[in-house]
Amino acid sequence: MTLRIRTIARMTGIREATLRAWERRYGFPRPLRSEGNNYRVYSREEVEAVRRVARLIQEEGLSVSEAIAQVRTEPPREQPEAERLSERFWSSVGALEGDEVTRVLDDAQTVMDVEAYCDGFLLPLLREMGMRLDVAREHLASALIRQRLRQVYDALSPAPSGPRALLACPAGDHHEGGLLALGIHLKRKGWRVTMLGADTPAAALQGACVQVRPDVVALSFVRAHAPEEFASVLEEALRACAPFPVVVGGLGAREHLKAIFSLGAQYAESSEELVAIWNQVRNAQNRP
Repeated sequence: MTLRIRTIARMTGIREATLRAWERRYGFPRPLRSEGNNYRVYSREEVEAVRRVARLIQEEGLSVSEAIAQVRTEPPREQPEAERLSERFWSSVGALEGDEVTRVLDDAQTVMDVEAYCDGFLLPLLREMGMRLDVAREHLASALIRQRLRQVYDALSPAPSGPRALLACPAGDHHEGGLLALGIHLKRKGWRVTMLGADTPAAALQGACVQVRPDVVALSFVRAHAPEEFASVLEEALRACAPFPVVVGGLGAREHLKAIFSLGAQYAESSEELVAIWNQVRNAQNRP
């Protein structure tokens, strides 16, 4: 694959004029010329070399000539696969290159098993977006990752029997990435999962509970809430889900543990914790 200089500038943070100046003065990088229009085009290897030079300048304080000389004489450090793919992901998102982001996600899915792909690659990217990206890039990246999580979820065959979980984000919360990952884990553990997804109002929760009678309801809070707002949203959801047990999780719930427990819900950080809570509830119900 070859890329134009404008794209390389966005992906590496090095201005086009600077790249041209390096080429004239140091013979670095060495782009090819496209046929016909004679545009500069860069290979993946050239892009990685420019990234290495930029890191040496910014992180180690080397001059441009020193950084280029080091990159030319030292072979590139062998990065772990997930780290290398993450760097490609952020560079592609920064350049708003949606097709390249898709290729990165394809490559990661090819070399990783389901849990590594979801927990070790996709979810960490989702968690970092708010700190690293502006609104446009976050929308692009989060939409593509949620799409991948949904594809993995839908590809798993439903269990014919087993406990049933009803999964939802409460009203006003549109971040369903963590919820989809939870659904993937539960399906792989043999659970039957009903996925309501993002922004689920209390009335929809109530109707679903009446119909599917879940063994547990899992609510994912990602959006930050003021304490009073969180308590109000959770209390309404608990009324809608009664009498079924409710387990709460997500980044937006961690700072409200007192409200969660005082209102009668449980809190879980992972699918393992949710399953453990459900086992405790089941054992308590079976006691004479």
